[in-house]
Amino acid sequence: MTGGRGAGKTRLGAEWVNALVRGLPPFARDKLRYGLIALVGETLADVRDVMIEGPSGIRTISRKDWPRFEPSRRRLVWDSGAVAQIFSSEDPESLRGPQFEAAWCDELAKWKNADACFDMLQFGVRLGTAPRQLITTTPKPTPLLKRLYADPAVQRVTMRTADNAGNLAPGFVEAVRKRYAGSRLGRQELDGELIEDRDDALWSRATIEQAQTAMPAGLRRIVVAVDPPASSLKTSDACGIIAAGLDGNGNAVVLADATVRAAKPREWANAAVGLFHRLEADCLVVEINQGGDMVGAVIATVDADVPVKPVRARRGKWLRAEPIAALYQQGRVRHAARFPELEDEMCDFGPNGLSNGRSPDRVDALVWAIGELMPRSGGRPRIRDFQ
Repeated sequence: MTGGRGAGKTRLGAEWVNALVRGLPPFARDKLRYGLIALVGETLADVRDVMIEGPSGIRTISRKDWPRFEPSRRRLVWDSGAVAQIFSSEDPESLRGPQFEAAWCDELAKWKNADACFDMLQFGVRLGTAPRQLITTTPKPTPLLKRLYADPAVQRVTMRTADNAGNLAPGFVEAVRKRYAGSRLGRQELDGELIEDRDDALWSRATIEQAQTAMPAGLRRIVVAVDPPASSLKTSDACGIIAAGLDGNGNAVVLADATVRAAKPREWANAAVGLFHRLEADCLVVEINQGGDMVGAVIATVDADVPVKPVRARRGKWLRAEPIAALYQQGRVRHAARFPELEDEMCDFGPNGLSNGRSPDRVDALVWAIGELMPRSGGRPRIRDFQ
């Protein structure tokens, strides 16, 4: 079941598990009761806080035979004897050995080791007369999800956020529709559509997946790049703030995305300087096309001792980003964590210099950061000192 945010995916999963345990139709056929169930989420905390104890979780919606949660044993237990064990996508090997009659997989598109975890689960769902699985997720074009979409044995149902408007805060659906309707992000997060990569985008989801790595130690240099907005109006672009470092092999590693939206100059300056100090960076690389020397002055009001390298864009966004995208293809840029909003911008960044119809603020900051660390890429910004 794929659906938009707030469409009722978690409630469906919780009701499904409750029905299987109690033998209730329409989920449990012929009043068949299920006794061994797997609950799999992105992390153990997600399973606990969302699937079990969240506002729409299993324990919250249970009206009879309220299950008890045993966190030390990582399981949910009913008085009837039914047991639901919890697992994390971070540890696929934990699924090697246990066996089940059913499994609920939540937010599969977010799983860290999606293929390995899902594959291990398939070998374990082997008990009873009618083993079954439910997947609830907001769709993203991950290899696993696309494979499941193409599998004729998988039954698909899609729900839109608007379908569940009666159970959401007044005005929420109207507000998000007004902002995101028709955009790629809106189609994915509100309508539950699987949005494939753009054919003309510089980056693909597969490339970014391959760029994932652990946080490296002993970085030779760290920079924080800032792409300030033209104004601080609520309708203005975000202030892109991306940190990256250079590892011992001369490759770049993206460390953080601290982008802020509709921020006043001092607010984004505080965010950038705060990230600079937290990472013990070497300098701030700041685009000055929009604010000129005032940009450096704003940062100085927060911390005058922070070294600033102002940069001015003299080529279009696409031309500046091309050499950086080439470095990703060569495996010379890695991501130390998942940065969903940055990744979405990258995979929708087209020749018109826009991403999802807007200025790609995160991508701009990313290009400045990598270009500063790896000037031979051809993406090196033109540097000048403030006078």
